[in-house]
Amino acid sequence: MKVTYKGDYSLKAMLSLALHYNKGVLPIQGLAKKGDIPFKFLEQILLTLKKGGFVGSKRGVDGGYFLARPPETITVGEVIRFIEGPIEPVTCANKDNYEKCKDFPYCVFKDIWNQVYTATSLVVDTVTFAELVRRVGNRKSNDGDNYYSI
Repeated sequence: MKVTYKGDYSLKAMLSLALHYNKGVLPIQGLAKKGDIPFKFLEQILLTLKKGGFVGSKRGVDGGYFLARPPETITVGEVIRFIEGPIEPVTCANKDNYEKCKDFPYCVFKDIWNQVYTATSLVVDTVTFAELVRRVGNRKSNDGDNYYSI
């Protein structure tokens, strides 16, 4: 699995919104500045996240974005898969019967790739944005105010 800038920026925006959950909306300008994300790119990302049901928006002078669901119900894995696609290291890693590869039935690598997939899934599918908010709180008290060093 490789996380692109789009995936990284999506996670940063989601974390900012999780940190601000139930405190109103965050203007896109603030999100862009806090995450050091190019404004136009962030607009596209937020529209995508909105289509996925992760964020909502409010128009107008006091407008901005907010999490559409509680942070404890959104995992890092959900967001990564939605933005980046499957997390399997190779196409056949999480398949019981893969017909596109003639070596599949006796491939010694498929077990390794399946273990990589399983281990990665275990991490990204168990970390919620509520957990990340807790980690930010711990880091703020220890390391200052830079929550992107999670």
